[in-house]
Amino acid sequence: MRSVARAVAQCSILLNPAVHSLPNAGILALGPELVGIPKLSISATLTTWTKVKCLTTRVNPEGPQREPIKCDEECLRQKRNRQLAEALNVDADHTDNHIPYQDLTLKLFRDSIEWAESQEREFRVFSESNQRNMRFKPMKPRQRQFLHVLAEDFGLDSESQDPEPHRHISIFKGPRFVGAPKKTLRQCLRILRTAAPARAAAPAPVANKPAQQPYNALLLSRPKFGLTAEEVDSAVAADCAAAIPAEHKNNVTFKTLFLPTDEVLVKTTTKSTIASIASGALTPSQIESILTALKPKVAKKIASLGLAGGVALCAADASSNVTRREGDGSGGGSSGWSMVASRAAARPRQWAPAPVVNAKPGTGFLALRRLGAKKQEVKEESKGYKYLVFGI
Repeated sequence: MRSVARAVAQCSILLNPAVHSLPNAGILALGPELVGIPKLSISATLTTWTKVKCLTTRVNPEGPQREPIKCDEECLRQKRNRQLAEALNVDADHTDNHIPYQDLTLKLFRDSIEWAESQEREFRVFSESNQRNMRFKPMKPRQRQFLHVLAEDFGLDSESQDPEPHRHISIFKGPRFVGAPKKTLRQCLRILRTAAPARAAAPAPVANKPAQQPYNALLLSRPKFGLTAEEVDSAVAADCAAAIPAEHKNNVTFKTLFLPTDEVLVKTTTKSTIASIASGALTPSQIESILTALKPKVAKKIASLGLAGGVALCAADASSNVTRREGDGSGGGSSGWSMVASRAAARPRQWAPAPVVNAKPGTGFLALRRLGAKKQEVKEESKGYKYLVFGI
């Protein structure tokens, strides 16, 4: 019994509420002379500990009944997290690669890791404390920049105070502050280094070209002066009617519009009626095929009548703005300044050359002098004439 008493005096255990819920829980460390006590492998996260005597014997290997440790705030928080994870079927070992810091913060942290870790430690201590503000000692502008961006990541307000060389940073807990990020800067830096090889090995995404709008109109360029919509309609009406399938003749119409760019737009429009829906409306690709086959006939007719200089396929939106025209490889709109510039380049203005005067300097002055001399000669001749007349 003395050996048992000595063993009981030597043994101690650490109790936790997470452990008390397990069967036969309570003995974590036993004296070397106690045998026959079942061992437990505990994987739970222990947060609250207390040191008590074992008081187990061979007769009572379970030990006396003890009151379990009361659960504190951290214990309640972990319990809520476990319940939430079970409700959402989240694996307890789940880890994500989310980085709650800015790229600039990680870059400045990488430049001076040891100093930055000490500042991060002060930020975390301040976040868990009841203090409302904290003042740092004066430091260099580069270091103050790191404190500013780190405070922004923590949800804290930061302010620079005092002029150089005593300029320092003060941080405050404002309405944006909730708590410190769960991951440290070093952990996020490790995540970046792990993900860098995988990112480099991943193939570059192929940029998908935007789908071009199908052609839905004909564009008449360089129309004759005084051209009217009636002339265009009468010229293209027969060919357009023949190009439309018989079952869609009542659903598709052609409308002539004059654009501000001195061009004429012959646009197709479809009717949304019950009959057209029942028969099936033409798709944009079908309309483009019809216009492609119709273009040579219309161009020949327009050229023979001298109504316009050319005919091209184009795509127009609901406001009759030309967004794409035949031969435009960009697929974007060719209206606006680009169209004006292209038209100006196609028809350069011819300026009349200014006349070249091969006159010597002072010629005008000499001409005036000569003109004055001629006037004097005329006056003298008139005076002589009068004298001769009166002399007769």
